[in-house]
Amino acid sequence: MTIAAALMLGLAQAAPAPAPAEKPEPPTPASIVAGAPGSDWRSIPAGDLLVMDLAGSRRVVIQLAPAPFAAGWTANIRRLAASHWWDGTAVVRVQDNYVVQWGDPTEKKPLPPGIEPVAESAYVTPLDMIADARPSIGAQDLPEASARAKRLSDIAIRGTVTQAAPEGWHERDSYAEWVEVLDSWPLAADRTNAWMPHCYGMVGVGRNLSPDTGTGAELYTVIGQAPRHLDRNIAIVGRVIAGMEHLSSLRRGTGDLGFYKTPAERTPIVRVRLASDLPASQRPAFEYLATDSDSFAAYVAARANRRDAFFNLPAGGVDICNLPVPVRAVK
Repeated sequence: MTIAAALMLGLAQAAPAPAPAEKPEPPTPASIVAGAPGSDWRSIPAGDLLVMDLAGSRRVVIQLAPAPFAAGWTANIRRLAASHWWDGTAVVRVQDNYVVQWGDPTEKKPLPPGIEPVAESAYVTPLDMIADARPSIGAQDLPEASARAKRLSDIAIRGTVTQAAPEGWHERDSYAEWVEVLDSWPLAADRTNAWMPHCYGMVGVGRNLSPDTGTGAELYTVIGQAPRHLDRNIAIVGRVIAGMEHLSSLRRGTGDLGFYKTPAERTPIVRVRLASDLPASQRPAFEYLATDSDSFAAYVAARANRRDAFFNLPAGGVDICNLPVPVRAVK
């Protein structure tokens, strides 16, 4: 063998092995939502959207809770919007890490005809009533101990089962036997009733002392850590799905419980309408990620067990109020 051939052979033998292919970055909740196919999104009916325009061209959109949840209050809210009752009212309270509240500052404005009182029993909804009112949901899909293995939401706990939580994130709650996301809405439940929890952005009905339950004329939204102790004590009637920044960033009230002391501090409400009552050119449209889809199942698993580069240790669970259902505006 010539010296040149030997050198060439040595170089070939000493050549470094090709670098192993890099493992793909684990998906994040945001990347899963961004990659969800169009078939995994569901439209929100315009008649379920309450559009509140604040002074300064600031718009807040609230999705009203579906039947049978809070049906008496949402019926009142629809009547209030149809009569333009909120026009000229104001945001009257902003309490840090708690709520923003709005309504009639004088508390003397007459209510329109048809506003009905609602019983305290309506703070919760019987599981049987939920199954009867929502044809897409069967009894096996609700949190009954005898049917847990068959519920629809089993899809949404893939990858969230741990030794500490053998049935996944559903067991990780301090205020209820069971928590769920059903048709995009967060629920807490026992073996008889379900109720909507006080998560960030949820909208509730202001009231006085029991037995008063509020009419729906005075509303609030949560702007801080979820005050779950209010669950089953006040009616939840919807959630803010757009414009939350216009409420959470408002100046905090300096009076008791965050109420404003002077009219000048309040934020005027220009108008409140159902989206279905607005001209087509002004009507917002939104859709949500279907909670019975594979995309949502992957989203839940990713939120419960973050494995992307920033995280050192997956949590192995997720709080019901830290599982916001993705909603997006559409043209």
